[in-house]
Amino acid sequence: MDISKLRYSFVRQKSHKMKTDNTKWVLGHKVTSYDTSGDYDMMMAETPPQVQGPPPHLHNSFKESFLIIEGEMEFFINGEVIHVKAGESVDIPPKTLHTFGNKTDTTCKWVNIHSPKGFRAFFDTLGIPFENENAELESTTPTIIKKVMETAADFDMIIKV
Repeated sequence: MDISKLRYSFVRQKSHKMKTDNTKWVLGHKVTSYDTSGDYDMMMAETPPQVQGPPPHLHNSFKESFLIIEGEMEFFINGEVIHVKAGESVDIPPKTLHTFGNKTDTTCKWVNIHSPKGFRAFFDTLGIPFENENAELESTTPTIIKKVMETAADFDMIIKV
């Protein structure tokens, strides 16, 4: 089969090890952003046990999807609490108030997609590089939280507290 005629994009890492130069700690969540050729941003994330998510927020333009790979995540979507387990997903349309958190005693691994492309800039700008000492703790300091609250709207993350 001539793969040059297929209409999809396949990106292979240069080694068998996961790249960590795109990995950041963002509000207590370990997030790795991946390059895509489509009009969407894709991230793989890990949320440690008992870690709260971002403040309740909505996106005016972005559709957002979560696929739980391992563990369980509690979502708050338009006033409703939903428990999403491994193998399950949730789609969040624009202008939908939501947040999430890991209320369990085990790490939750998940894939996150925003469409159209553009929200990755939030993670790239406000995340703390994985390699930094104490990056996980630093990502939840009052200084970082203040910066998120002040700049989230610049990334179409409209916080509603």
